Amino acid sequence: MTASTETTEIIKKYVRVANYISAAQIYLQDNFLLTEPLEPAHIKPRLLGHWGTCPGINFVYAHLNALIKKTGADFIFLLGPGHGFPALQANLFLENTLKQFYPKATSDLAGLAYIARQFSWPYGFPSHSSPATPGVILEGGELGYSLATAYGAILDNPDLIAACLIGDGEAETATLATSWHLSKLISARENGAVLPILHLNGYKISGPTIFGRMSDQELLALFTGYGYEPAIVSGEGDEVYSAMEETLTVSYHKIREIQKQARAGENQNHSPRWPLIILRTPKGWTGIKELNSQKIEGNCLSHQVVASEARTNPEQLAALEAWLKSYQIHELFDPETGLAQDVRDILPADEKKMGRSAHANGNKTTELVLPEITNFTEEASVPGTIGSSSMRRIGLYLAEVFKLNQNQKNFRLLSPDETYSNKLDAVFSQTSRAFTGEIKPWDRDLAPDGRVMEMLSENALQGLAQGYVLTGRWAVFASYEAFIQVVASMADQYAKFLRIARETFWRGTLPSLTYILTSSGWRQEHNGFSHQNPGFINNMLEKQGCFVKVFFPPDANTALAVLKKCLSTKSEINIIVAGKTLEPRWLSPELIAQELDQGLLTWDFASDPDPDIVLSGVGEYLTKEALAAIAIIKQEAPEIKVRFVNILEISAIGLGDQACRAPVYQFEDYFTADKPVIFNFHGYPDTLKQVLFNHQNIKDRFSVHGYTENGSTTTPFDLHLRNGTSRYNLAIEVFEKMRTVGVLDSLKAERLISLYQAKITEHKEYIIKNGVDPDEVENWQWQKI
Repeated sequence: MTASTETTEIIKKYVRVANYISAAQIYLQDNFLLTEPLEPAHIKPRLLGHWGTCPGINFVYAHLNALIKKTGADFIFLLGPGHGFPALQANLFLENTLKQFYPKATSDLAGLAYIARQFSWPYGFPSHSSPATPGVILEGGELGYSLATAYGAILDNPDLIAACLIGDGEAETATLATSWHLSKLISARENGAVLPILHLNGYKISGPTIFGRMSDQELLALFTGYGYEPAIVSGEGDEVYSAMEETLTVSYHKIREIQKQARAGENQNHSPRWPLIILRTPKGWTGIKELNSQKIEGNCLSHQVVASEARTNPEQLAALEAWLKSYQIHELFDPETGLAQDVRDILPADEKKMGRSAHANGNKTTELVLPEITNFTEEASVPGTIGSSSMRRIGLYLAEVFKLNQNQKNFRLLSPDETYSNKLDAVFSQTSRAFTGEIKPWDRDLAPDGRVMEMLSENALQGLAQGYVLTGRWAVFASYEAFIQVVASMADQYAKFLRIARETFWRGTLPSLTYILTSSGWRQEHNGFSHQNPGFINNMLEKQGCFVKVFFPPDANTALAVLKKCLSTKSEINIIVAGKTLEPRWLSPELIAQELDQGLLTWDFASDPDPDIVLSGVGEYLTKEALAAIAIIKQEAPEIKVRFVNILEISAIGLGDQACRAPVYQFEDYFTADKPVIFNFHGYPDTLKQVLFNHQNIKDRFSVHGYTENGSTTTPFDLHLRNGTSRYNLAIEVFEKMRTVGVLDSLKAERLISLYQAKITEHKEYIIKNGVDPDEVENWQWQKI
C-alpha cells in the first residue's frame, strides 16, 4: 500500500505545528506566535519539561490521526514517555479536545497563550501526563507500565486498538521487558489489539539506550523471537513520513485480518504474530542542531530543556528564536481561527479523537452482577467451629461471579501462577487460564479465551489490572502476600492516579481494584523468610487517603462478606488479607454485617463487661491466638475481666482523616478511656502504631504485637512464639499488666508467668524433637467461657 502524497504533506504540516506548540509550552510566557523579536521577557523564569521525545510523539500521533480518519477505527493512545506531555497536550489542543474539558484552551492565540503559560506552572498543567489529561490512563512518570496497561485496556474490548508508544529508555525497565509476552494471553476472538510502537531516539538523560544501539538485524531477530511481526521505520526526511503512513496502514489491516480469522473460528490454538513498529528518529528531531560546540539534536543533550539559559544568555536566546522560527508557525496557525483548514483535514471525527475516548475517560464503567453470600457461607452458630478456608470460599464465590457475568465479559482474575496454590481453583468450573500458545493434551485449565490471567510477573499483571479497571471493568488480583510487594511502587503510582481521577469532575467513576493477599507469612513457616513479608499493607496505607481500604476478615464467612462489599464499591483500592488453611468460624451473619458496617466489633462471647484490659485481634491467625490467650486467662485467672475487640478494617480505627471512619464512632466505646490495650496485629507493629499515633496515652496504654521478622523454617506456632504473637506471649503480658495495676495477686502472677515461659521453652524442645506442633496447639478449639 502506498502513502498518499497529499496526506503526507498534511501530516508534515501538522507535525510542524505540534512541534512548535510543544516547544512554546516549555519556553514562552509571551509573544506566542513570534510576531515580534524574541526578548528575554518572553521566556519563562523557570524552564521545565522534556523536549527530546516530543517530535517523535507528534509524528506518531499525527499518523494515527490520519489512520483513524481513513478507517474510522476506535483507538486509544498510551504514552510511555510521560515527560513528553508537552507533545500530548499540543495534540489535544490541536484536535480541540482540550477545550471540551478546559474552556480557556480555545483554538486560537488566546488558547495557545493559556496552555503555554500554564504548562509546568504552579497550579497549572504538570510536566507529565496526569488523570486531569483527557484520554489518559497512564501517567508514565515512573517508566515501564505502558505496554501492560495497553493490553489490559483491550481485554474484552473487541473493537478497540490501543496504540502504545514506548520509549527506548522505558523499554529497558523490568516491567516493560516482560510485558512483550502478554500478547500470548490475548485471544483475537474476544479482545481488541495492541499496536506497540517502540520509539528509538537513541538516548536517555545522559547516555545512549541499549535498544538505540542495537542493529536493525538484532531488533528484528529479538521481536520476531518474542512472537511479533516487526517492521522498522527510520529516517528524518520525507521518506520517513511516507514509510510510517504505509507501515501503519499495513499494520492496521494485519490486525483486522488476525481478528477476522479468529472470529471466523480459524487458528484458535496458536499465538498470532501481531504487528509491531520500531520507529527510529533523532532525539530532539527538528530542534537546535548544535549549541556551544556541542551536538544537540540526535544526542542526549536534547533530552530535557535545550538552551536552558535563553532568558539570560543572548547566544542561547538567538538559537532558540531561530529554532522556533524554523517552524514558520504563521503559515499554519492563525491568531483568530487557529489551525489552518487544510491541516485540520487530518483530524478524525470528534467521537473518534483519541483524547475523547470514552474508554479512557472513565465513561464505560460496567456494573458487576454479584451473587448473595448466603449460598457460600457455612454454619457458624457455635463460635470456634472449624470450617473451610477463607480462600476456598472466596474461590467458590468468584466462580459464581464469572458465571453471572459471562455475557457482559467484564470480570477478570489475575494471579501470578498461583490460582491453584491459593485455593481459588473453583473458578475453573466457569473459565480457564488465558493462553494462546500450544496447549498439550495433559495441560489443565488452559484456553485462548480463558478469563484468569496467569503469568509469573506481578508487574505485568498489575499493568493489566490497571488497564482493565481504568477502562471500566472489574479485576481481582490474588497473590502471595510476600510477593505482591514486588508491585508496591506500581500500586502506589496507581493510587496517586486514582486520587486525582476522583477529583477530576469530568472523569466517570471506575470499578474498584481489589487485591487478595494470601499465603500469609504466618503460614509460610515451611518456606521461611523469603515468603514472609506483610509490607504491602503498610505501603498502601501510609501514603493514601480514605479510598484505600485494608480488610482482615477473621474467618471464611466474613471474607465472603468483605469480598462482596469490595466488588460493590467504585473508585477505590481494596486489600483483603485472607488465609487458605482450615480455621474456626466465629461470627453469625448478623454480627458479620455489624462488623462490616463499623469496621470493628466487640465480640461479646469472648468478653466481660467493664473490662480490666482489652485484647484486640487484627487478622485471621492473630485473632485466633488472641482468643486462645483469653481462654488461658479465664482458665488461670478468672478474676481478670477481658474485652475482645476484632478489627476488620484497618482504616476504621482512624488512619488519616476522621472521614476514613465508616461510620464515625467513639474510640473509647471499644478500647475504654484508660485501660491497657494489647493489639495482636497481622503486619509489622509500626503499621498499626502509626494508626494509633493520635490517641492519648499511647505509650502507657497500648501494646502492639506483630510480625518482627523472626523465624525461618519452623512450625506455625513457633512462628507466633518467635514474633511474640502467640497465646502464651499475650497471656504473659496480660498477667504482667494486671499485676502492675493490682488486679492479679503478685505471687499468682509470678507463678503464671513462670508457667507459660516454661511452656515456651518446652514447645521449642518438642518441635526440635518431633518436627510439628503439639496436639494441644494444633487441635485447639474455642470453648465457651
